Amino acid sequence: MKHGFLKVGAVSPKIRVADCEYNAKQIIAAMEKAEASGVKLLAFPELCVTGSTCGDLFLQSTLISGAKKALAQIAERSGDMITVVGVPLVYNGALLNCAAVMQMGTVLAVVPKICGTGKNSVFTAYNGENGFIQIEDMYVPFGANQVFVCENMPELMVSIHVGEIARNVKKGTSVAVCISAEGACVGKKEKRRLLARSGALVNACAYVCADAGEGESTTDGVFAAHNIIAESGNADESLYSDEILTAVIDVQKCAYEKRKRHEFASYSGEEAVIFTLMQEETELGYVRKLPFIPEDEGARFERCEEIFNIQARGLKKRLEHTGAKKLVIGISGGLDSTLALLVAVRAMELASRSAGDIITVTMPCFGTTARTKQNAVTLCTELGTELRVVDITKSVKQHFEDIGHDINDHSVTYENAQARERTQVLMDVANECGGLVVGTGDLSELALGWATYNGDHMSMYAVNADVPKTLVRHLVAFCAEKMENELVKNALYDVLATPVSPELLPAKDGEISQKTEDIVGPYELHDFFLYYCVRWGFEPEKVFRLAKTAFEGEYTAEFILKWLKNFYRRFFSQQFKRSCMPDGPRVGSVSLSPRGDWTMPSDACNNAWAEKLDMIQL
Repeated sequence: MKHGFLKVGAVSPKIRVADCEYNAKQIIAAMEKAEASGVKLLAFPELCVTGSTCGDLFLQSTLISGAKKALAQIAERSGDMITVVGVPLVYNGALLNCAAVMQMGTVLAVVPKICGTGKNSVFTAYNGENGFIQIEDMYVPFGANQVFVCENMPELMVSIHVGEIARNVKKGTSVAVCISAEGACVGKKEKRRLLARSGALVNACAYVCADAGEGESTTDGVFAAHNIIAESGNADESLYSDEILTAVIDVQKCAYEKRKRHEFASYSGEEAVIFTLMQEETELGYVRKLPFIPEDEGARFERCEEIFNIQARGLKKRLEHTGAKKLVIGISGGLDSTLALLVAVRAMELASRSAGDIITVTMPCFGTTARTKQNAVTLCTELGTELRVVDITKSVKQHFEDIGHDINDHSVTYENAQARERTQVLMDVANECGGLVVGTGDLSELALGWATYNGDHMSMYAVNADVPKTLVRHLVAFCAEKMENELVKNALYDVLATPVSPELLPAKDGEISQKTEDIVGPYELHDFFLYYCVRWGFEPEKVFRLAKTAFEGEYTAEFILKWLKNFYRRFFSQQFKRSCMPDGPRVGSVSLSPRGDWTMPSDACNNAWAEKLDMIQL
């Protein structure tokens, strides 16, 4: 439960129709198994105490009393885990299809089904006020307008839904439990999956859906036990199985999303049923190392194509709006400028213009290597751009002389002077030809402030501004795979194999001496930190825990913490660069544009975050 993680489950035990005693034993056995595995919330199907296919037997007093007795036995065996079980109950003379919520040896509350019951149903839909129902010697809160709130985990608010998967849930809900008994038919599982996944996205909550399965009558149909646990648009599911489906969900993530949408409300108009859960460490399962990159190859290809088109169409619009005669791009032979070039070529195609209207400028200086320069030249010439080579060595040396800087002093002045000279060249070329300077810097560099202020930090339209470094690599690979020109394809693959570097320090033996990831840390770590810090607002300790799990066996805890501290330090201190960043197309769920996506004061203090980082135990 620490950090908002909660292990939940859904199960469809093999039952016998109308055999409440047998069904209770199956339910209790599943409860004990689930609780032993660390499950904190478990859902059973609709009417599973009796079976949902009893028909007119539901009207028999023998079955009704048997169900109530079985429910009391199940409740008595309940422990710390919240258990939701479907059961028929009589309330104020009406036979109702209900969900009983149990914990610590008692029934916490009963929630009746409120939606339509079908023309052949013996049940009544309940639309009355909340009250109390007697179950054996217990008087239990009853009604549809109830929510279940965890006292010692305030982000956990559970709503209960009987019948089909709920399209809408109460605003504060972080977990929606949907219990159902839907007969299998062609297309049903796709519909249920879609409802659960879309519901989790729309309502910013997790869905735990339990469906009737084996043991139900097959007189007129088959029940598939289609259980689903969905969160953030993703879903785990099982079919035709009596095994417990489990998943670890993150209720803090749900709460953050609600706050972000201004939809958060603990509850309003509903009666709160308060419960507590024992605080235990939830064992995390698999955590993706690259949260910006889909793991499925097909989905990854589709994502890259979509982002590439967004970038190109954004640039096309800016090109048409400004009436620019040319696009001007500084090409280094590195990943970012390569992607910007590919985007520019595509934008020209969309605008029905020639790649010859792109002026590519390579500006070698102290750290430029033959490898990167050759890749830059190959890409620019083979793609049909107008290539200009402007050696800035002489200009930078003159600048050092003008300001009295020793050329042997390889400090930040030595580096930034080159970046600013390159930007000046690009801006002046654009002025001279009526062009527009295309920015090449990416989202990861913006997060870390790894850009020279008023140097490569500046452009007239920044096509990579919303693309993290790990995704830049996949976009370039995507373009390489589709490329028909073999020279361009080979150059792109060599760019991918080249170490990330600004090439501002002199090369050693013709090789790159300045490797960015040796200085600021691995970009796969920083992109991981960026995703969970900005997209979900997690505390440093939680980000660290997730990173340890994701990169176990690859990086030590000490190494991860070192770069996490570096990430937060740079993220806060470098906001001033993001506050005046150029326009660029938004492509994903994480953006640092100051024009609404990320509004942060440039002088915000990071003491609270630093203190939490210092408290982390390795």
